[in-house]
Amino acid sequence: MVLAQRYVVAQPHEPSPMPGSADHLLFPRALVTSCPCGGNHGVADHDAQQPAGAEAAVGESAVTGAIHSAVLRAVIPDPLTRRAFVRAVGAGTALAALREVFPLDVATALAQSAPGPLEKRQLKIGFIPITCATPIIMAEPLGYYAKYGLEAEVIKTAGWAVIRDKAINKEYDAAHMLSPMPLAISLGAGATAIPWTMAAIENINGQAITLASKHKDKRDPKEWKGFRFAVPFDYSMHNYLLRYYLAEAGLDPDRDVSIRAVPPPEMVANLRADNIDGFLGPDPFNQRAVYDGVGFIHLLSRELWDGHPCCAFAASREFVETMPNTFQALLRAIIDATAFAAKAENRKQIAEAIAPTNYLNQPVTVVEQVLTGTFADGLGGVQRVPNRIDFDPFPWHSMAVWILTQMKRWGQIKGDVDYRKVAEQVFLATDAAKLMREMNLPVPQSSYQRFTVMGKEFDPSKPEGYLDSFAIRRL
Repeated sequence: MVLAQRYVVAQPHEPSPMPGSADHLLFPRALVTSCPCGGNHGVADHDAQQPAGAEAAVGESAVTGAIHSAVLRAVIPDPLTRRAFVRAVGAGTALAALREVFPLDVATALAQSAPGPLEKRQLKIGFIPITCATPIIMAEPLGYYAKYGLEAEVIKTAGWAVIRDKAINKEYDAAHMLSPMPLAISLGAGATAIPWTMAAIENINGQAITLASKHKDKRDPKEWKGFRFAVPFDYSMHNYLLRYYLAEAGLDPDRDVSIRAVPPPEMVANLRADNIDGFLGPDPFNQRAVYDGVGFIHLLSRELWDGHPCCAFAASREFVETMPNTFQALLRAIIDATAFAAKAENRKQIAEAIAPTNYLNQPVTVVEQVLTGTFADGLGGVQRVPNRIDFDPFPWHSMAVWILTQMKRWGQIKGDVDYRKVAEQVFLATDAAKLMREMNLPVPQSSYQRFTVMGKEFDPSKPEGYLDSFAIRRL
């Protein structure tokens, strides 16, 4: 049932509800005809009748009513139709119908267990239209922000530099960022140093090297000397993974090829115009190149490092510290949405939710191929790779350490680096772990782990030794 998944907050263009209407006192009170006590009156009247000392009960009623109202508004967006429905069937029947499509009791319990009142409800969150942002995007149409009491607007943004600048200028409260970006911002790489945080990984895997169709006979990277490549941003996993791959093939990424930053939505057009020979970029644009017949998927990024991080949910340290309750609610919404996205059986529904113009602006078929892992590769084959993209919110400190080694390898940061200190200041593994445990999600015993990149093991306790092992580097 599609409507069942659209439990979002009230639309800003709707008029304020009149006293006595079915929408009366949407925030923070209940529907007039649906007092949680079961009486035939509104929460406002119920509260007025409470004896002294009943503040806790009143607070619980307010939370319950806000959730019920928000869900009803989302399921039936038109105010006149919604009010007519409540009048026709009665509050009890309306609430019973809502419980069929949304876990109201669970949402109410979560809301009531919040640490305190939200410092800010109306939030702006910037995103780039790529499948890496799936949890951040889907949390709006599928109601995860509303579930935690937030009125969040996700705003499509042109490129990563714009995302960074708007976040720094406080035009966005939080943002979809590439996982290296909070590290770069905190260290002052490419901009003035500002304490930043990465609270959750948005996706793992989910990228690919896509080449122009004319290069189908050049599958060996040793043949790519002189190629022109695009990556989304200098401080990106795409840049580091592409450089790693080229260097392992004996090519110097700064001398033997050219690599430039191109916003993801412009990558396919540049491939079609022969401005580039290929790109290591995010989906859905790898798949869109195949769909448009201008490119083919050379390899998936999981073939370089299975389980690598890519995008992230990020916010300034100032936001985290000055609005702790809002931040926690927002992080809960992101982690909850990420857990939903991690389940394969939900991927088709998610594709429908995020494909529209205001989000990815892509054919549902393209988005579905990416999220389900059953896709045409542009070489005449159909691949079945269920974890082509996956979702795991835990921000491993060891991933941050690896990123820092690559930033230093390619000259983006210089001098001595306290890898562990920086990783633990920026990647908020402790915060994520706490909320994940509360939500009954699996949490690793340690935030550090060894992993393998292109057959080479990375030990996060020995970053300098790892860095020294590379023949091709810029120090």
